Amino acid sequence: MRSRQRMFAAVMRLLLKCLRLGRRRRFKLLRQIEQLWHYGHLCLHSLLYNSFTNGDVVLDSLFEPVYWLVDHVTRWFGVVFVALVIGLTSSIVAIVYICLLPLILQTYTPAWICWHLFYGHWNLIMIVFHYYMAITTSPGHPPQAKDELTGVSICRKCIAPKPARTHHCSICNRCVLKMDHHCPWLNNCVGHYNHRYFFSFCLFMTMGCIYCSISGWEMFRDAYAAIERMKLLEKDRLQVATNQTYYQTPPPLFSFRQRAFHKSVVYLWVLCSSVALALGALTLWHAALITRGETSIERHINRKERQRLQKKGKVFRNPYSYGSWHNWKVFLGVDVPRHWLTRVLLPSPHLPHGTGLSWDLPPCMMEQRAPLLAI
Repeated sequence: MRSRQRMFAAVMRLLLKCLRLGRRRRFKLLRQIEQLWHYGHLCLHSLLYNSFTNGDVVLDSLFEPVYWLVDHVTRWFGVVFVALVIGLTSSIVAIVYICLLPLILQTYTPAWICWHLFYGHWNLIMIVFHYYMAITTSPGHPPQAKDELTGVSICRKCIAPKPARTHHCSICNRCVLKMDHHCPWLNNCVGHYNHRYFFSFCLFMTMGCIYCSISGWEMFRDAYAAIERMKLLEKDRLQVATNQTYYQTPPPLFSFRQRAFHKSVVYLWVLCSSVALALGALTLWHAALITRGETSIERHINRKERQRLQKKGKVFRNPYSYGSWHNWKVFLGVDVPRHWLTRVLLPSPHLPHGTGLSWDLPPCMMEQRAPLLAI
């Protein structure tokens, strides 16, 4: 009996000792988890801490994958957009030559025929020339050697010299001289050396679309009425086919050539009118920027700088603006009066003013200030 009691007591003591040991281990495990939690929390705060961090930085960090996706999609789809521009433009030209030109030659007076032939072909040449130059001309890039430029900042993305008016293009992954924007319809950046080609292409394409829309308005109305008449006749033909008797004859049908002609005219007018509205608005926007001597990127930078100086009671002045008229002359490369014909109204591959690395006074401003310097 005593041996049983001793054995029972020993078992109970062993059980109590195991419970105490398990409780200690459990408390120790909880303390370790708590320490790991505090350590991870401290590490997270140390990685995210930055005295310059604000809401904009956090949003940029969150949207960085979206920016990366958009940049790569735009880069790869640039070829598709260029092919789309060439295809749509070629389809309009083909419709004009196949459908509209024979009609013009048959119905218009000789004076109007000469006008349409002259203006249409001149506008087409200007569109093709400036679009080809815009997509093949490099916008200009700063040199990679740091010793070639002095007094310039360094791009934080490509770690290279960044002259004035130069910005980094995340799609091309390079710095661009006097960057305006990256145009997917050109599959190229719009910068110092091809900015004039881009604007001229937009201008002449808008003029060509307006010309086609105005000159083809009467043809569009006739073609649209003919298509509606086709639909009614097709409906009547189906009704007659269901209730046809020996004494009834089906209504006449339009031939395939007539259907294609009318639908082509409607397609031409709708496409040209849509492009004229959209591209015309873009052209007016860039014309306003050129008048102020700014690019699209500088527009936002100058607006913030203007607001900052306005709070201090100061007035912002764009150092690259020489007045509305002179800004246009500098942009188009007009140095003498004959350049309005040879460089603006005719295709011209002349280079823009300056190198894009430094911005000296243009020739028109130097000639204007020459008498003052002489005095």
